[in-house]
Amino acid sequence: MYAVILTGGKQYRVKEGDVLSVEKLDVENGRKVGFDRVLLIEDGESVLVGTPVLESALVRAEIIETYKDEKVLVFKKKRRKQFRRTRGHRQQLTRVRVEGIYADKSAAPAEEAPAEKPRPAVPEKAPEAKPAAKATEKAVAEPKKPAPKAKKPARQAKSKAAPKAKTVGKKTAGAKPAGKPKKATKE
Repeated sequence: MYAVILTGGKQYRVKEGDVLSVEKLDVENGRKVGFDRVLLIEDGESVLVGTPVLESALVRAEIIETYKDEKVLVFKKKRRKQFRRTRGHRQQLTRVRVEGIYADKSAAPAEEAPAEKPRPAVPEKAPEAKPAAKATEKAVAEPKKPAPKAKKPARQAKSKAAPKAKTVGKKTAGAKPAGKPKKATKE
């Protein structure tokens, strides 16, 4: 006998006695949980298939431990842009042992915590009516004024004071080094 359950957005094929790792469940170690989102039950002679789940089916399990999975490294790189990022991630998982598969919830023993928190029912919202715009009240868009341009800073005037005297061994700020002599061209 086996069943297919849905938990943590994934489907698992389980049978009694199986130990499997699922997405983290907020239940203490040693507690019993019930997976009520059962998609299929097969007992050797008949197969029950849900649409999408079997309403009266239940898979009961015991929490063994909650742990972190191995580290997965995520490396990003953009070539020729000097961009590299390395990140690590360790997913939190819960190890469970399947104790029983029940086609009818009334046959299952009590005292269990729900495996997942029940989802609140989302009420359907009626589309809101938009107020109709009157043809006589058209809004006239005024042309936008261009943004004022930023003024450039005024250049500082050079002082016409006498040039400083050259000192031996030190370069002055205004002096340019002598370049290579130009080659004479034949004409």
